[in-house]
Amino acid sequence: MISIKICKNKSQQYQELLCEGHAGFGYEGTDVVCAAVSVLVINTINGIERFTEDAFTLDTWSDPDGDSNHIKMIFTETPSREAALLMDVLVQGLTEIQEEYGDSYVTVHIKEV
Repeated sequence: MISIKICKNKSQQYQELLCEGHAGFGYEGTDVVCAAVSVLVINTINGIERFTEDAFTLDTWSDPDGDSNHIKMIFTETPSREAALLMDVLVQGLTEIQEEYGDSYVTVHIKEV
């Protein structure tokens, strides 16, 4: 299962995105759920980097056994309106994937920190 954690502060500003795991919906290389989540997450991060001046850190890693991949993005400053809008679109897309395919493949948790 892919687990997505999105952290916001008390003012509802985005702070962090953590995406980890594999959906397990299809065979390796043909998993449409993994592909959809990956495209949304990577495109959002690339969009924030290219079209805004927002600062963030980005870490990616895989477990030694290769069973799980991880992407962690942390805003180092309060996100701009543009970055927040891109994050809103990401959350909408991920939530729709979760609703369409079910919690056994994707879970989206929005947490206040």
